[in-house]
Amino acid sequence: MSYHLFIGDKSFSSWSLRGWLLFEKFDIPYTEIMVGLYNGTMQDDLASLAPAQLVPTVRTAEGWIIGESIALAETLAERHPDAGLWPVDPQACIYARWLVAEMHSGFNALRAACPMQLLHQYRNFQVSDAVQADLDRLETLLAHAFERFSGDGPWLFGDYCAADAFYAPVAARIAGYNLPVSQRLNTYVSAHLSDPAFKRWRKDGLNVRYDPVPYALDLPITAWPEHV
Repeated sequence: MSYHLFIGDKSFSSWSLRGWLLFEKFDIPYTEIMVGLYNGTMQDDLASLAPAQLVPTVRTAEGWIIGESIALAETLAERHPDAGLWPVDPQACIYARWLVAEMHSGFNALRAACPMQLLHQYRNFQVSDAVQADLDRLETLLAHAFERFSGDGPWLFGDYCAADAFYAPVAARIAGYNLPVSQRLNTYVSAHLSDPAFKRWRKDGLNVRYDPVPYALDLPITAWPEHV
């Protein structure tokens, strides 16, 4: 069973990163197809996948279309029950789904002010009250997972699961804008930055050059951190 995974530019497409990790981290076979988010071809690239209009979008071997990342995570978990997308423990599984749902629908201030970019780290980014509120909520949500479910490992529920894939772009935002978070959350961010799959994704994205660079800010920059 194989899939066609339609994704956008790797340096900037946070939702594409989530979808890609759901395949890459759980050894589910796929063929990667790039969609032009910034060159004007996106509508044509997705025309055969209607009614999907965003990335990631997946076409199954049967020709079925899967849009929206939560639907993708649940479908892959159903079709590949031994892959480990969700924690085995029922209580942990409930909370992992909760985290994914809240990430999917929330953190709007953080998303708007800090678009994912994997090129470099901005310095002197000014955190607004709304962004700080999102960071506070993030601390609360993830602290519960760290305290109840993560054990001694770096991931939210012991083994890497779909919730970690959904929070990978948040880790990238924290790193990319040098956002102020707790030491425990910084440790979690470092786990993502040093993860081999994440590093492959970022390396691929750096092969593409942009003029102008999407989401560029007039702030000092420094090298992308390997850990924080």
